[in-house]
Amino acid sequence: MSDTPHPGLDDRVSGTPPMAPGVVVLGGAHGTLALARSLGAGGVRVHLVSNDTPLPGWSRRVGGTSRWDGPDSGGAVDFLLDLAATHGLRDALLVPGGDAEVRFVSQAAQALSGAFRVMLPPWERLKWMCEKPLLYRRAEELGLDVPKTYRFASLDEAMRADIRFPVVLKPNMGGGDNRLSRAKVVRADDRNAFVAAYRDAVGQIGLDNVVVQQLIPGGGESQFSYAALWRQGQPVAEFTARRTRQYPVDFGYTSTYVEVVDVPEIVAAARRLLGSIGHQGLVEIEFKRDARDGTFKLLDVNPRPWSWFGLAAAAGIDLGALAWQSANGLPVAPAKARPGTAWMYLARDMASAATLIGRGALKPAAYLRSFGAVRAWATFAGDDPVPGLIDLPLTGWRVLTRRILR
Repeated sequence: MSDTPHPGLDDRVSGTPPMAPGVVVLGGAHGTLALARSLGAGGVRVHLVSNDTPLPGWSRRVGGTSRWDGPDSGGAVDFLLDLAATHGLRDALLVPGGDAEVRFVSQAAQALSGAFRVMLPPWERLKWMCEKPLLYRRAEELGLDVPKTYRFASLDEAMRADIRFPVVLKPNMGGGDNRLSRAKVVRADDRNAFVAAYRDAVGQIGLDNVVVQQLIPGGGESQFSYAALWRQGQPVAEFTARRTRQYPVDFGYTSTYVEVVDVPEIVAAARRLLGSIGHQGLVEIEFKRDARDGTFKLLDVNPRPWSWFGLAAAAGIDLGALAWQSANGLPVAPAKARPGTAWMYLARDMASAATLIGRGALKPAAYLRSFGAVRAWATFAGDDPVPGLIDLPLTGWRVLTRRILR
């Protein structure tokens, strides 16, 4: 793939300076692909750096790609500084596309900011959003609702604790290369299952890195998100959405059908949370509505492009273009998301819908009608077809090599 930018600009990035340095994206998958399409279609040069899935690199909107040893390698900073100098990418906006990349960029922001534009708070502040024990502590200090979270000083204490089942186990932060991090969530319905799962999780990532929470009932229909771009501690653009379907349906490894809905309660909670650290950059915050008391409980914060990032541009708030404009000091016009606009990950949504239809939780006619609202797809795009063609075989290969064979 060449390093030449795509010619022409559209209305989203009008006012682009000649020979603008563009954007360097570190890692990521479907969210990175959506970001690259948004920016590349507007004439912004996109360069992908990854040691993970090659999916975004197959997009015609990606002008150049580089392989590296990853954000946790000892030479990551030097690699990026050399990239900026040798590829004409000095002053490019640096966007981390995965959890490990977020931590790296935030921790190395001072060293990287001499060559790149960085829109993330320093790690001393951002860790309060990324590390779940700190996140839940901050949320409680701010009076926000969180699921019941259990804290243990030892494995013996966990085995004897008075726990209300079912519970879920998850890593304190995403981005790890272990079974728990790849699964994201493990469910335990009784004490025997919990002890086995907890012992295994502690063996993988250590006692301090395992989070145990009471399960909030409900599937994707109960999960909501706040999506936004922030600049210097204030929201530039924001909207809310519902994760109507996910795969698997009970504990979604990924969203499969997401639609714009208006939820003022989580906007207020998200503003309070992000304002407490003076956030800047892209961010998605996940909440789950607890039908038992009607509250929205905070689950997770993702300060990076997320899987359904493409919904933003389709709904009228192109967060990728707005981030680039904001980083380059260009004016940002106010925008409002169109309610009912939807995003779909077709292959996995078909599997999710089949499960829900089998349970009687979704009627076939309602499923078919949901296609009418789709304005963005996880991988398919008529003017950029290759990622959609390779996604299924690529996913199958990754499942085989990273899950089954391991």
